[in-house]
Amino acid sequence: MSKCFSFTESTNWCFRSTFTKSGLRSTITDLKDGTIIHCWVPKTRIESKPNILLIHGLGANAMWQWGDVIRHLTPFFNVFVPDLLFFGESYTTRPERSESFQAQCLMRVMEANSVKSRLSVVGLSYGGFVGYRIAAEYKEIVEKVVICCAGVTMEEKDLKEGVFKVSNLEEAAKILVPQTPERLRELTSYAFYKPPPLGLLPSCFLTDFIDAMCTEYVEEKRDLVRAIPKDRKLSDLPKITQPTLIVWGDHDQIFPLELGHRLKRHLGDNAQLVVIRNAGHAFNAEKPKEFCKHLKTFLVNSQPPLMSSSPKH
Repeated sequence: MSKCFSFTESTNWCFRSTFTKSGLRSTITDLKDGTIIHCWVPKTRIESKPNILLIHGLGANAMWQWGDVIRHLTPFFNVFVPDLLFFGESYTTRPERSESFQAQCLMRVMEANSVKSRLSVVGLSYGGFVGYRIAAEYKEIVEKVVICCAGVTMEEKDLKEGVFKVSNLEEAAKILVPQTPERLRELTSYAFYKPPPLGLLPSCFLTDFIDAMCTEYVEEKRDLVRAIPKDRKLSDLPKITQPTLIVWGDHDQIFPLELGHRLKRHLGDNAQLVVIRNAGHAFNAEKPKEFCKHLKTFLVNSQPPLMSSSPKH
């Protein structure tokens, strides 16, 4: 049987074009410890601009999750968009699977790009776990934080107490790293408030996406999922001190909205919670304009005017 037209590769090409036209270039950083990180970085870094790090979640690579956002941010920030370990071209031969290790790797990439201050961090879903860890461990560098639908306040006991739609961790790992069209349809039903009609698509289109995005480092990605709740307690979660925006979809079935309220209570007056109505976990895809509006209000509108400065290569 002939293979379906690769919608996934065509979409990848479009996203690469969007990133390039937005003034970014693709780079590889070898951390010299068995770890390689791919990251989109500014072609020309403007010293007077603040820096922003966009951290994707599980699922597709960074381009797919930030493609609708970067053009709204590049006029105001030096934008950095990495692929987390085991996504895109990023990987490690080391055994660590924690969000803390992911955070350390990303900050080593920032250091390699001479980013030592004025950094805002935006983390989406699993990327929010990594972003929160960066904010906690690199306080002298990070000045603003956006946590998007990331259940950083979850506790290991929440799995047993029915907080989540899927309480079996192994089952959740299989759904979040789908290997069959049926699993991909299941993931979509959890991620979207109004799921796209994948049931109407031939399975070969879904298989094409899985082949391109989900077949490499399967067990490593599932290990990332398994590591999230391990020994997790709210009492152990540090309180980050930077101004923080928490963004959540009101119909999130992966990390319920209660976890967003829990994070707001944990951080107190230092944080604000914005709830996007009629949206699920993937609100960045369902309500991209509203998401961008909240990002710009929090990150851009409160920034001081840019000063003219020589570019830094």
